[in-house]
Amino acid sequence: MANTHHKASGNYSSSTDAGIALREYGLPWSDYQLLDAGDGKKLERWGQVVTIRPEIQAHFKPEWPYAQWQEMAHWEFEELSSTQGSWKAIKTHSPEQWTIAYENLTFGLKLTKFKHVGLFPEQQANWRFIKERTYVGQKILNLFAYTGAASMVARDCGADVVHVDSVRQMISWANENRERSSLADIKWVLEDALKFAQRELKRGNTYDGIIMDPPAFGLGAKGEKWILENHLSCLIATAHGLMNPNAFLIVNTYSPKVALADLAKSAEPYFSANQMEIKQLWMRTRTGKELFCGNLLRAIKGLPI
Repeated sequence: MANTHHKASGNYSSSTDAGIALREYGLPWSDYQLLDAGDGKKLERWGQVVTIRPEIQAHFKPEWPYAQWQEMAHWEFEELSSTQGSWKAIKTHSPEQWTIAYENLTFGLKLTKFKHVGLFPEQQANWRFIKERTYVGQKILNLFAYTGAASMVARDCGADVVHVDSVRQMISWANENRERSSLADIKWVLEDALKFAQRELKRGNTYDGIIMDPPAFGLGAKGEKWILENHLSCLIATAHGLMNPNAFLIVNTYSPKVALADLAKSAEPYFSANQMEIKQLWMRTRTGKELFCGNLLRAIKGLPI
């Protein structure tokens, strides 16, 4: 399925019933910072390159005036439609491709017509989780794996990683990131993520960790439509069947139609309340604004989380 990229600990029901969702924050690092956000845009620093991109969740006023954003930025993405657009150079001779580091990993970034540059920095929250629970010899499955940041984190911990994405260019990009980071090889699978997982289940294969960041919507190789809410329960059921005892599961969602309660309902048949956490994923700007980045399910099979 095409990757068209575009959360309560313990007793989740009491938190969501009260209208209070627990939050987890992706944290900045030396080569990335969310500088400011507001008026439907966000200002970010990627190494030495600063971008302005559309952000539907930035429905508040920015802290800094837009003129200050323009003075800082190298590129601004201008939407031509709800799914595509083009980049406008604000500073001359600004790079269209560059690299940034995260700990001892190196990621290649570039401007794309979908407003993305090849990394979802809010996922730093999940990279921390993966690093805490992954060690040499484990088997990790990364579905809808995009340019492979989570795969790199798991491989760097010594795990054997299976990386699945249906877009050939994304797998090539991820392998370039692996090479930049001087990591041992990863098993690359160019296939529909859910279909691959279902076949793995039939083959009796199991994993010590499963990571998935499914798109809210997309089109498959044969034009078939992917709508996340129609497949969420099947994804979690399949993942549960692939999990070894004590394995972890990460499910990231960024769909307006997948609420915390939907994640809980889909996970409840397989995990007890103390085996999962359902949270909202957020990031703070340098200026103190807070930006919602989606909903998140994590679970441990058979153990309290």
